[in-house]
Amino acid sequence: MTRIDPHPTLTSALSQQEELAARASEMETVRRLPADLAEKLAEGGLFRMVTPSAYGGLECSPRQIVDAVEAVAEANASAGWCVMIGATTAMNAAYMAPDMAREVYNDPMTITGGVFAPMGKAVVDGDDFIVSGRWQWGSGSANCSWLCGGAIILEDGEMRRLPTGKPDARMMVFPADDAELIDTWHVMGLKGTGSGDIAVKDIRVPKARSVSLVTDKPQVDGALYAFPAFGLLRLGVAATAMGNAKGALDALIDLGRVKKNQGSSKTLGERATVQAKTAEMLGTFRAARAYLHDEIDQTWDIAQTEGEIPVERRAALRLACTHMVRTGAEIARQAYDIGGGAALFENSDLQRRFRDAHAMTQHIVTAPATYELLGRMAYGLPTDAGMV
Repeated sequence: MTRIDPHPTLTSALSQQEELAARASEMETVRRLPADLAEKLAEGGLFRMVTPSAYGGLECSPRQIVDAVEAVAEANASAGWCVMIGATTAMNAAYMAPDMAREVYNDPMTITGGVFAPMGKAVVDGDDFIVSGRWQWGSGSANCSWLCGGAIILEDGEMRRLPTGKPDARMMVFPADDAELIDTWHVMGLKGTGSGDIAVKDIRVPKARSVSLVTDKPQVDGALYAFPAFGLLRLGVAATAMGNAKGALDALIDLGRVKKNQGSSKTLGERATVQAKTAEMLGTFRAARAYLHDEIDQTWDIAQTEGEIPVERRAALRLACTHMVRTGAEIARQAYDIGGGAALFENSDLQRRFRDAHAMTQHIVTAPATYELLGRMAYGLPTDAGMV
């Protein structure tokens, strides 16, 4: 795939593809991103793409972020997923009190991670919260120096509520040393992401080191922080799926050049039906990729010129992300099918691409329920668009 005038983070991602691909099986065995690979990715700036420039970050554009994550995932989807989580979690820096943001993010090798879902509780205690909780899906946590977890706010023994009546929840940012990492990550796909549980018990978190991406406003300027915060997370998931689908197509073509079915003198790639299906898959992939890029560009134009992103534009971006993830999974399935018995073996990249793609489809931001939400909006029906 030709890329013109790559951003430094894309150049870094491309330069690491060979090693990331070679170590995919190792990552599945240890079920995490090895520390030395995390360090190399950090040195290349891949975890600082969303960090504000005010704190030494790169403050990349959404397309630059997507291109870099796609390139990592093209080599190794688990590594791409870890980069996506580490990069997008740094959105917290834009919403945090500046002194706290500097404490967390000024070190250029900082890697952050965590879970937005409000599975914890935070009791108000003066200028602090006393936080306890256990969060699932803590991707890449073993390499993080800081973690975060969503928590419901309790004040004077009562659950604090927003004007909408919903519980008030904030992300609590805390040193990784304050947390226990629980090895629950025994799964089918994205096995190398180390997405086990995170737990804390009665730790103290300053209020100024907590964040709400729903009710707070960014404390730094920049078009990137006018871009929908949850949109960046969805873009990261879609970019990982996009890179994985490209990797599946490459693996199929590599196999097709050499594999011959039993009793046949033709390679897989010399069979007309395989040629036609491969071309169809390439067209489907390129269409989904172009669609995603177009929606990113339209949203980014508004972020740069008007700031506030209307809900219809946020919904359009989310639909493109969901479409890319679902399309990527179907491409990986088709590539696995065409690969036949050879794709079943653990030394085949096709089986890993298939498993990783279908792990991504389970993420809440691009799960099938997304279509129902966006369909309701298309018909003008009452819809809670707070998370769009």
